[in-house]
Amino acid sequence: MLRWALIFLVVAIIAAIFGFGGIAGDAAYIAKILFFIFIIVFLISLIYSLVTGKRPRSPL
Repeated sequence: MLRWALIFLVVAIIAAIFGFGGIAGDAAYIAKILFFIFIIVFLISLIYSLVTGKRPRSPL
């Protein structure tokens, strides 16, 4: 998820350089939402592992 946030951030920067303001704003907004979702999931996972003493299963 963090990878997608970084991809949208790069798309926003490139779109801003080429003058596509609407696309740049939308991509930056999506990147921000994905980043906050990543932080929330990370914190939930961290709290879960601290409380149970187990590591969550890797999705890979």
